Amino acid sequence: MAGVSSESLAAALAALEAKLPGASLQLAQELFGILGTVDSSAGLRRALTDPSRSGDEKSALVKQLFGGKVSADAVEIASGLASSRWASARDIGDALETLAATVVIAVAENKSAVSASGISGLEALENDLFTFSQAVDSNHEVQRALSEPQASPAAKIVLAEKLVPGASAEAKVLIGQAVSQPRGLKVTRLVRRFAELAAKRQQRWIATVGVTRPLTETQIGRLQTALNTLYGRELKINMSVDPELIGGIRVQVGDEVVDASVAARLGQLHRQLA
Repeated sequence: MAGVSSESLAAALAALEAKLPGASLQLAQELFGILGTVDSSAGLRRALTDPSRSGDEKSALVKQLFGGKVSADAVEIASGLASSRWASARDIGDALETLAATVVIAVAENKSAVSASGISGLEALENDLFTFSQAVDSNHEVQRALSEPQASPAAKIVLAEKLVPGASAEAKVLIGQAVSQPRGLKVTRLVRRFAELAAKRQQRWIATVGVTRPLTETQIGRLQTALNTLYGRELKINMSVDPELIGGIRVQVGDEVVDASVAARLGQLHRQLA
């Protein structure tokens, strides 16, 4: 996905963030359900991505089709996608899939939001997805069964869950989606894509810190407190000594970098370490 579709997806993900602290698996399943309806109708996909129709018209179509059938949040998310611009008819489906998976991943993340690092739920989800992929890749009979067009989605889900009997509810939702609605991809490829989304989200809460010399335990504690306050949650800190740094520290959390170009935040961190 590139160009205008990429921009529309980025905007949708940014808007979704406000809903993620209280997200539920039901919301994700509703979005996956909407995706199934969109995927099943080429005419609907064309209508929702037709550049000659206004965003309001396309949004109204989604509300007409799904209003009262799913939650208000699901309708809002889907209608927001419809009101955006898409380079191809498939892109809106890909975006729906990404948003639904992101909701599932956020539910796993929120499970551990009060723990020491805030990322163990995501790690557990990634491990379950990895375990499933390995189990499928190592068994040709399972691969054939999951790709058998005559087998029902329900039967494939039952088989998939037997491969990871201890999987979390979040992992089961993503694995179930992959085996029942792979959307033209190999099941393991889609599961790995979901795992990549989880890994990317996990990186948002890992602070990679570069320093010119090792910090004392007291300084590390002050840095931890400062970063937790700055980002509003407990971060995991990965520390490394970088002799090429001229001075001070460099902190990266996700895509955000705190360094000499962000004077206010850098000054705040220096005061905390003083």
